[in-house]
Amino acid sequence: MADERKPLLSLHKVSKRFARPLDAASRIANLFGAQRAPQTVHAVDEATLGIHAGEVVGLVGESGCGKSTLGRMAVGLHTLSSGVREWKGEDLAQLNAAQRRRAQLGMQMIFQDPYASLNPRLRVRDIIGEAPVVHGMAAAGERDELVASLLQKVGLDPSVARRFPHQFSGGQRARIGIARALAVNPELLVCDEAVAALDVSIQAQVLNLFMRLRDELALTYLFISHDLGVVRHISDRVLIMYLGRIVESAPTDALFAQPNHPYTVALLASAPKLEARKVAFHAVKGEIPSPLHPPSGCHFHPRCPHAMPRCRDEQPPLKEVAPRHFSACHLNDVP
Repeated sequence: MADERKPLLSLHKVSKRFARPLDAASRIANLFGAQRAPQTVHAVDEATLGIHAGEVVGLVGESGCGKSTLGRMAVGLHTLSSGVREWKGEDLAQLNAAQRRRAQLGMQMIFQDPYASLNPRLRVRDIIGEAPVVHGMAAAGERDELVASLLQKVGLDPSVARRFPHQFSGGQRARIGIARALAVNPELLVCDEAVAALDVSIQAQVLNLFMRLRDELALTYLFISHDLGVVRHISDRVLIMYLGRIVESAPTDALFAQPNHPYTVALLASAPKLEARKVAFHAVKGEIPSPLHPPSGCHFHPRCPHAMPRCRDEQPPLKEVAPRHFSACHLNDVP
């Protein structure tokens, strides 16, 4: 936002809505005039972000806030309900199929569950080597050599190439997932809770691997996590997401030292600490906010000077509250 360089990947006011179809009882009720409509979930609501080459951007938020959906939209696994997705300044929707396919290869995703994301019927050599052969990036006869090189790059012995996923530990499967993503020479990796399922010691090893690969291969990361400690360790800049919206963006040190948005303040205050104390949470009508149940009152600032209909109906824009520190809160309008 404040950086004038052209981002590697840009999302401009992108939204994603999922419609829950009516069940049989509701359809029958409509025959008698009930007028029940399908329920629509606004998973992502006009989110805007830019990721520059070589940057590690952390995306943080509670479960259900839409961060995984946004990551899938970034790499094209989810279509956009509205908004624009650009790769190196070009609108991907305006490219022809061949151009879009080439651009898509430049962005890959690493998933949370390293076992569910691997085909249990395929050997490692096929899991890693299939994509570069299919896309003409390597000849079939070169596959084994390529797979061996990628396995070494992620810290695995090439001799494991003929094994199946169930024969590996969680940390080893995570490395296989990374090798598969690297097989098509991407420039951007979207890591969706990529270390959440691992033991703490293995997490540290995989995070160090990510940073080493960043330096060796000039990679860019969008790192999605709910673990504030991991995000603080690995990220150059942090985005805070709440109810499908990006409400704060700042360099990592600035955000953790001086958070601006009330939700960010509450999120950092709720992080586990080695001390005994009570955490106050102002529930609204006994309901925890979610995309299905958005807040009807501000549970972060009960004495906020603004009436909540404004917060509910008028989305506050991201404003620069400090150098390279952006926050979306009506409290920033108060002198």
